[in-house]
Amino acid sequence: MSHQATLSYSHGASGLELLGETIGANLRRVAAQHPDAEALVDVPSGRRWNYAQFDGQTDTLARGLIAAGLAARDRVGIWAPNCAEWVLLQYATARAGIILVNINPAYRSHELGFALRQSGVRLLISAESFKTSDYRAMVDEVRGDLPDLADVIYLGTAQWDALFAAGLAGAGGAGAGDGDADALAEREASLSWDDPINIQYTSGTTGFPKGATLSHHNILNNAFFIGEGCGYTERDRVCIPVPFYHCFGMVLGNLAATTHGACIVIPAPGFDPAQTLHAVQAERCTSLYGVPTMFIAELALPDFASYDLSTLRTGIMAGSPCPVEVMKRVVSDMNMAEVTICYGMTETSPVSTQTTATDDTERRVSTVGRVHPHVEVKIIDPETGRVVPRGTPGELCTRGYSVMLGYWNEPDKTADAIDQARWMHTGDLAEMDQAGYLNIVGRIKDMVIRGGENIYPREVEEFLYAHPAIEDVQVIGVPDPRYGEELCAWIKRRPGQDLTADQVRDYCQGKIAHYKIPRYVRFTQEFPMTVTGKIQKFKMRETSIAELGLQAASETQTA
Repeated sequence: MSHQATLSYSHGASGLELLGETIGANLRRVAAQHPDAEALVDVPSGRRWNYAQFDGQTDTLARGLIAAGLAARDRVGIWAPNCAEWVLLQYATARAGIILVNINPAYRSHELGFALRQSGVRLLISAESFKTSDYRAMVDEVRGDLPDLADVIYLGTAQWDALFAAGLAGAGGAGAGDGDADALAEREASLSWDDPINIQYTSGTTGFPKGATLSHHNILNNAFFIGEGCGYTERDRVCIPVPFYHCFGMVLGNLAATTHGACIVIPAPGFDPAQTLHAVQAERCTSLYGVPTMFIAELALPDFASYDLSTLRTGIMAGSPCPVEVMKRVVSDMNMAEVTICYGMTETSPVSTQTTATDDTERRVSTVGRVHPHVEVKIIDPETGRVVPRGTPGELCTRGYSVMLGYWNEPDKTADAIDQARWMHTGDLAEMDQAGYLNIVGRIKDMVIRGGENIYPREVEEFLYAHPAIEDVQVIGVPDPRYGEELCAWIKRRPGQDLTADQVRDYCQGKIAHYKIPRYVRFTQEFPMTVTGKIQKFKMRETSIAELGLQAASETQTA
């Protein structure tokens, strides 16, 4: 079996079968089991809902959407930072069979217009502004070019209140007609769990993003198994500083909590390390989420030691490879002894692999775990498509219930990503050991080839993280006329630490192969990244090429 890299789990044990229900039906069932347990806490506003209240509000909003004339499979966009209304809309649209289109809060007018047009959004629900973004002005800028967009409702306005008022009327309140009270029940009865329910735009590095289309079955089951991996029960309180518009927030966060009767805790509209730890302390959270850069920021707070994090038990670190040293500090300094690492992508709902609390420390800090229940993975040679032996890097492919329905209205791009055997090609380079644990070694596009030697930047990053003066580091390839590519390390120093490029290279001498030693070292205070905290290495590469005067080498390389 040493040559085999495909691993399939098909758990039949009680509680680990696939859920055959819609998101609305699941919430109704959980709310009936735990009506008095807290479901949602919005820390900034001080608002709270138990499961009975949350289920009722979701019903009301779903009826309001139906009263507004929205049919099953119509698209409703949500453009807002994290807030309670975002969560209510997530479940209300699912209950009414409406496809929720997640709009990145960082988008500007050009990107907004593309997403709304491409998905055919009929109703946009939006914040009025966030940080430096004037959402109203941007909506006004693009609205005239969106024939499908019938209306825009802004959160916190009379329009939003009217949507709820219509829902209350539809529930049999004042002015309800005989048929109105049954509209939601009829809608729910017509739904299938394989119906599309969510469009999430993937953050492409070139061109426009693609709309990954996901079903109830995709994201409800993925969330359920994620929650199982974290050991969630109705006693857990999950602090979610990662954005809801992204699968990390709405699936790993919200849905993983509600499928287990746990509580969603919103620390702030956008990520703030101090507000996040304050929410953990004030709400006695048992679980905390974040990408590695978020945990790095929290650990670096000058008053970090003053926060009471004793209630933390678990959490999820995902979104990008986790530095081993950071993971060790999260376990030891943040009391997250059962923290798990998740790996996946939007197109796979998103999680394909996860570590568990029972994995030994080494595997929990150095791998992304083993394949999820009811999911298959295999590692292939990107050139030949053949499965490679265990311990050999190759492209990670995944198959199962979690693979998206496709990219919205883009069958050609869907066919490029999902082959005829329904394998999703991730574009990630991974290795699988004999026990089935996976290690992500980089993106196919990130791999550096220097003089014929394949270099995985993450390996060099992990080595440099151990330097006492380095707080964070990212390694990229830049063009070189002699070797094809050379390594460039972007380094963020720890506060009060001095470090030179020569000292970095001296630290590497004799410890890693000479061709893995960065030729270029750039010190920085921040890295270009997406709103979800993913490092944008293509932007780092562009900046480095310009700063180092490597345009000629770059043109030669791409000619």
